[in-house]
Amino acid sequence: MSTFNVPTREEVSENNQVIFDNLKKALGFVPNLYATYANSDTALENYLNFANAKTSLSAKEKEVVNLAVSQVNNCIYCLSAHTAIGKMNGFSDEQILELRAGKASFDPKLDALAQLAKNITVNRGRTDQNVLENYFSVGYTKANLIDTIALVGDKTISNYVHSTTQVPVDFPVAVSL
Repeated sequence: MSTFNVPTREEVSENNQVIFDNLKKALGFVPNLYATYANSDTALENYLNFANAKTSLSAKEKEVVNLAVSQVNNCIYCLSAHTAIGKMNGFSDEQILELRAGKASFDPKLDALAQLAKNITVNRGRTDQNVLENYFSVGYTKANLIDTIALVGDKTISNYVHSTTQVPVDFPVAVSL
């Protein structure tokens, strides 16, 4: 397998250098996965615009989807990053493990969301009707559904980038399920 280096600021385009500077100001560092996107002159900006776009989902709900999808796709990088972000959004270690498994016994609405995210990912978009009906029955809307599907796609892209490049994880490594 080819080895992918994590490009430094000096090795990326001027546009990506500006993004690196902004990431460093906001996060204190440039995550390796984001730096890997910068191998392309356009992918990092496109990805960040998509990932940070407006959505009907809350930050907590986004983490539910990110954790469930990353577990199905077995992406240790994204599991590690979203475990840290999940904690910043108020989830406990136990809740994060549950969300990764596609459930949330501690919250019926988040449970329906976690089940849906897992089901969409496992079935590659051929969502089980019962899972979908449960999602709507707890109060989610068609707008939420489309935003959830978009987020599944967003996270799948990152999962695939890491699975292909295997750049080092620069977050505390998530525990195995």
